[in-house]
Amino acid sequence: MAATMQDVATLAGVSVKTVSNVVNDYPYVRPETRERVMSAIAELGYQLNASARNLRRGRTGLIGLALPMLSLPYFAELAESVIAAAEERGLVVVIEQTGDDRGREMDALHGSRRTVTDGLIFSPLALGPEDEHLLPTRPPLVLLGERVFSDRVDHVTMRNTEAAKAATEHLLSVGRRRIAVVGVHPGEKVGSAALRVTGYEQALREAGIALDPALYGTAGPWGRAAGAQALAQILDAGAVPDAVFGLNDTLAIGAMHELQTRGLRVPEDVAIIGFDDIEEAQYSAPTLTSVHFGRDDIARSAVDLLEARITGAAGAPRRVDAAFQISVRASTGGAGGRASVPT
Repeated sequence: MAATMQDVATLAGVSVKTVSNVVNDYPYVRPETRERVMSAIAELGYQLNASARNLRRGRTGLIGLALPMLSLPYFAELAESVIAAAEERGLVVVIEQTGDDRGREMDALHGSRRTVTDGLIFSPLALGPEDEHLLPTRPPLVLLGERVFSDRVDHVTMRNTEAAKAATEHLLSVGRRRIAVVGVHPGEKVGSAALRVTGYEQALREAGIALDPALYGTAGPWGRAAGAQALAQILDAGAVPDAVFGLNDTLAIGAMHELQTRGLRVPEDVAIIGFDDIEEAQYSAPTLTSVHFGRDDIARSAVDLLEARITGAAGAPRRVDAAFQISVRASTGGAGGRASVPT
């Protein structure tokens, strides 16, 4: 028969109310009393009914995670990291896939699922800066990415421009000068593509290298096929790059495949760098140099911010800019490891 709170109280020599105060993290419990109760819980194998506790607190213990596309490895790996961070805090994650669809993103923000989750971690793709006023603050919201910024909600983001500049500077440092960029979204003013292209262009200008429109490869969704097709367009038009910067790793891996099918060697003929440092980057052939942002750190920051907002422990909304490094691998002539980058 499962142990009860009364059993714990009897073994610890305290009242049921004291046991309740301990398991509910009531702050005014003497350390020796807390230790005695926790020892009794461990000895009896008592399991707290988290659902009942959350209901008493007016919470469900569920948080939402709305991501654009789980078919992209970066978002799949990020979801895994968010789930792990949430589990450490006794939270369960409900995942929604929104695609590049404004209606689905609005539903993630305002739909019926918001009534059964305590808060939402949200990475928009279709919404833009002009939609900032549409962001709710209750239940609590944590933004990811660069599409929408707001000083009313917590935000975890990447330093995309600085990181893309560092990626391009790495290619310059290994002697490359005709650097193609794959994954461009023409006309985009905000978002990952625009910010990363800005960093790419800053690095070239500072190196005294003129921007060459022939080296810009456009792509829609950032998958492997899009990377291969974008680079094929560049090569078929007669451009001869000696390096490729894929605006994410799947684009870079697709571009690498296109080079290899044409008999070009990586990195001897063309060096390649990606962005995001997904797990596949360590196992591609050759292994892929990439910009590394700690996904576990991003996930942990987002969950911490959301939990603090849910519990009322948070102050003014915060913005967290994740640090980055360059993971140097064989695709740019490296043996492996991460190069430190000022952050």
